[in-house]
Amino acid sequence: MEILLSPPVLLTLAVIFVNGWTDAPNAIATAVGTGALRMGRAIALAAVCNLLGAVLSAALCPAVAATVLEIGDFSGRAQAQTALCAALLSIVLWAVAAWAFGIPTSESHALLAALSGAAVALQGTLSGVNAAAWGKVWWGLLLSVLLGLVLGGGLCVLMRLFLGRGCLDRAAQRFRRWQVAGAAAMAFCHGAQDGQKFLGVLLLAEALRAGRPPQLESAPLWEALLCALVMGAGTAVGGRRIIRAVGQDMTPLMPYQGFAADTAAVACLLLATAGGLPVSTTHTKTCAVMGAGAAGGGKVDRRIAGRMVLAWLLTFPACALLGYVLSKWMFHLA
Repeated sequence: MEILLSPPVLLTLAVIFVNGWTDAPNAIATAVGTGALRMGRAIALAAVCNLLGAVLSAALCPAVAATVLEIGDFSGRAQAQTALCAALLSIVLWAVAAWAFGIPTSESHALLAALSGAAVALQGTLSGVNAAAWGKVWWGLLLSVLLGLVLGGGLCVLMRLFLGRGCLDRAAQRFRRWQVAGAAAMAFCHGAQDGQKFLGVLLLAEALRAGRPPQLESAPLWEALLCALVMGAGTAVGGRRIIRAVGQDMTPLMPYQGFAADTAAVACLLLATAGGLPVSTTHTKTCAVMGAGAAGGGKVDRRIAGRMVLAWLLTFPACALLGYVLSKWMFHLA
């Protein structure tokens, strides 16, 4: 119980809550936008499936958590816990600011950037950042954006080609039922990706407190459960604004387009998780929605899409800088 009250762990839980608030709602956005699920039921489904994804992936395939543990060097310094706290505080500040404008940011990328900035401040050199681990981040970014767009749009084109528009319209209710399964799968994959990332941070906080290297194999089940429960609480409290932005405002979707977007995003996330690539569920789902909307003849709201892309582009430098500056400031205060 004592470890739960330590500042790094409390801040990690705050970041997980904000992730559920601003990032996790993307998983259920299309199901709500097409009317497949009501808001309350969708949020409950997301909470349960995030929990399952976080627990099972941490037990069976913890490669993403391993990448997070490798991203920055927090070893051998007395101020390592302070640097970790600064990185986590940076993520909370960035995510809340973005949420205020209804922009779904990537807490995954914010986490990796802030950890890197804090590690540079701690070590005093760029060697505090693991270039090989960042290589996985860039591959994951490329995969999530390109594959999300291509698969989301490609599935829509194939369905129209082989089934015809009239058949797709008549099967709207069937696609809505399939979307419920798609939303559950998306939430599961979000838990598998982001639950693992924050589990890695909890393990790092625990290791710094104990004065030893982090050990992925020592992760207890209760930590994965805690990550998932706090994430679900965040979705229940503040997810509605992001759900509306992605599932309704950015582009109007027919049920078959929503199903195509969910299927494309799930495929991307499963591939990335199996390969240990820390990808953004926000980028993956939003790009799949854009691809499905454009391929289905819908109009993507360029203003909303542009705000999202701008936030994505700014996340890396802004959170890295915040992590660095806050670390230096907190070192000075200490």
